[in-house]
Amino acid sequence: MRKFVGLLVGLSVYLMAAGEVIATPSTNIWNPSTDIQAVGVYHLGIDDYFTVDDKTSGGYQFPTDLGLTYGLVPGLEVGIDAFLPQGVIASPLVFNAKFGLPENGSLPALAIGGFGFGLTKGVTDQNAIYGLASKAFPFGRLTGGYFTGNAATIGADNKGFILAWDKALTDKLWASVDYASGNSALGAIFYGFSWLFAPNTSIIFAYGTYNSGAKPTITTQLDINI
Repeated sequence: MRKFVGLLVGLSVYLMAAGEVIATPSTNIWNPSTDIQAVGVYHLGIDDYFTVDDKTSGGYQFPTDLGLTYGLVPGLEVGIDAFLPQGVIASPLVFNAKFGLPENGSLPALAIGGFGFGLTKGVTDQNAIYGLASKAFPFGRLTGGYFTGNAATIGADNKGFILAWDKALTDKLWASVDYASGNSALGAIFYGFSWLFAPNTSIIFAYGTYNSGAKPTITTQLDINI
């Protein structure tokens, strides 16, 4: 699954959207998950976020996220994303990496990683670091974690908690609720589901609200394993 970022308060809508793009590791909807891309498998993601309102009513659309994640070795994935078009003069490229361990008996799955390592200071350098733990139960998988990022880019409230629930409801239908605390570019909650159209292809449909008070967005996220 893929992820984008929220909005920074105090900037124009389009400038905000362009200035908050990040590289996206394997995720639920919004936040990183403990999942790791399989070794030798590429993951192509195409994510869009947009409001129902048009620009005349304060609506906006984020730059499209074209992301590629690769399972480098067991337990380690690396990724690069391009966010196009950019609304400011900035490199569209941002990077991420994650190391994880799967569940083992009573022990939870664990993951540590970073995302939002961009090339333009003050625009794409969110430099977020996080740690996660998850455990599967009959009612679904629960994930909890903590993150911190670059206050100069995401806002002064640059630390927070990650909480998520997700579950495969059928062999094709998956659902999730995904939350990050804090009044920053990363603080949001998303509710959504995905449908598996082919063994290697799925699409997420979700709705999210932002802790900053920015207008809610709908997201569609195409995920393809190659």
